[in-house]
Amino acid sequence: MPEELYFIKTNPTVAKINLYNKLCREEENILKFLQTDRNTNLEIIKDKVKDSVEELTKEELLHIFSWFSTLSPSDREEIKTQLFINGIDLFYEIPSTIHVNSFLEILSDYEKNMHQDLGFIVNAQHFNQFLIYGIFLTEMVNKQRGENILSSYLKTDYESLYRLAENQLSTKNIVEKTSPELQLYFTDLYDLTKFYKGSIIRLENQ
Repeated sequence: MPEELYFIKTNPTVAKINLYNKLCREEENILKFLQTDRNTNLEIIKDKVKDSVEELTKEELLHIFSWFSTLSPSDREEIKTQLFINGIDLFYEIPSTIHVNSFLEILSDYEKNMHQDLGFIVNAQHFNQFLIYGIFLTEMVNKQRGENILSSYLKTDYESLYRLAENQLSTKNIVEKTSPELQLYFTDLYDLTKFYKGSIIRLENQ
């Protein structure tokens, strides 16, 4: 069960230089975080980073995250800064297990309804469509609790996503699994990615 959910933007050009050089300089340290056949796995990671950091698998990224986390274990912001310097921008995270599971369940339902697998790395435009759907769905639930903060301008531009959220709400009881905090996550993520043109990586940390 995921305990945290990370959202990442990458800079492959920066990673190709900084992260690759760091991997080469500190091989002994990163090797501790790899699984079996560590030397071979490290060479595979280095080759991928040299080509594009976005070619890394979820597992490989988590190994890198674990490695960086030990560099400044008591300073979360410093860890994020060091990742950023090396081409990995951890721009948002959901830290609550309950909210992570609710977010992923909404994502799963969306993928089923849209017949679309977003994957752990996805084009920002497709990711934004999902976020808008999530905004509609969570706002509908919170409206039922007496709140009315649905963004009307989004409804005007994305009527089909609004109808999809309405249908989902009517066919599945998600009210108890949705909270104002979850609604805030969708809104924040939308604000942080609506003008972004690259890929978004979604990384689940157990």
